[in-house]
Amino acid sequence: MSQNFKPRGHKDIEAVVQWAIAGGKSLEIVGHGSKRLLGRPAQYDATLDLSGHAGVILYEPQELVLSAKAGTPLAEITALLASKGQELAFEPMDYGPLFGGAQGLGTVGGMLAANVSGPRRIRVGAARDHLLGVVAVSGRGETFKSGGRVVKNVTGFDLCKLLAGSWGTLGILAEVTLKVLPQAKAEATLVAFGMNDGTAAAAMAAAMAAPLGVSGAAHLPDYVASRFDGLDEAEASTVFRIEGIATPLDDCIASLKRTVRPFGAFATLDEAASRRLWRAIRDVQPFWANGPCGDRPLWRISTTPSKGYEIAAKISPAAQLFYDWAGGLMWVAPPATQDCGAGEIRHAVAAAGGYATLVRAPAAVRASVAPFHPEAGALATLTRRVKENFDPKGVLNPGRMWAGV
Repeated sequence: MSQNFKPRGHKDIEAVVQWAIAGGKSLEIVGHGSKRLLGRPAQYDATLDLSGHAGVILYEPQELVLSAKAGTPLAEITALLASKGQELAFEPMDYGPLFGGAQGLGTVGGMLAANVSGPRRIRVGAARDHLLGVVAVSGRGETFKSGGRVVKNVTGFDLCKLLAGSWGTLGILAEVTLKVLPQAKAEATLVAFGMNDGTAAAAMAAAMAAPLGVSGAAHLPDYVASRFDGLDEAEASTVFRIEGIATPLDDCIASLKRTVRPFGAFATLDEAASRRLWRAIRDVQPFWANGPCGDRPLWRISTTPSKGYEIAAKISPAAQLFYDWAGGLMWVAPPATQDCGAGEIRHAVAAAGGYATLVRAPAAVRASVAPFHPEAGALATLTRRVKENFDPKGVLNPGRMWAGV
């Protein structure tokens, strides 16, 4: 039976890592476990549970800066920011329901370790672009700092971006500092109906090229459209979100209608329906574990927006999918097969360019099919060298992303 450690401070984290090094042990790093089933299954000697290492350390609304311990629930941070009319602009998704878990269990450390970003990424960037500073513990059992608590910080090598998206394999985030932004005063969504995937890609490209401040663009094929909160139509729907202040918003919607008019008929969602819809898109609602596709594997494909529909054309027509990030992010639920569609999906992505991650699959499949996009050549060598530098004994989440790393 593996041991469980629940540290209260970064010195406690240091002590656990040093214990693991001394005993030749490996550590599983978790918060509330909302993403625990994503990645290669592995056997660890002990679990480092960061859920008790929680709390907001600093919040300066005037400076648009917030610092928190890694185990702080995102729901707590979101509520605090909303009380001051602010938000995490990259609107991180909630992975919990995809695995049958409850909503709202994600932590700020887990969010950054996975570099989780939502629909607004196309306008404001990814989670790592909002990370100003970290206090972290390496696999050497040493605490280090990177960045700071100001928006303009260019001191030293940017370890923040390296740690974001490393899934706890390079260092254990203890404290993080984030840039926050004011919430938009108003929002609305334009829905264009009846487009096929290729036509939708062209419409989204046109909308993103126009100076309208589109903060969300997604295409929802007819077989999934009605499963999104805020959208009742059982017809292919291409949706565009505009945010701002109320008066110019009307003008922007009118301009957007002129931009997409050649592609199909349209309707407009009010603010309440718009917010429900984009939460559902952000959290991949049609493919939740308790839904009609909950027994299917789930893939996340990131590619050039103009290439998404080309990838879809090479995937089994029995797969269900939708597009976010103006076509650059695809969520694909193929039928359950022996390799969960890995062969055809990886082949299609290799031809078009991009990255495919197997988000949900049985443990046996995740053990035989690399869940994270395979690396080769110089990139794989570099990844191993970075891992060896930060975690020479292979203590932190070994094998979580790739075998032997």
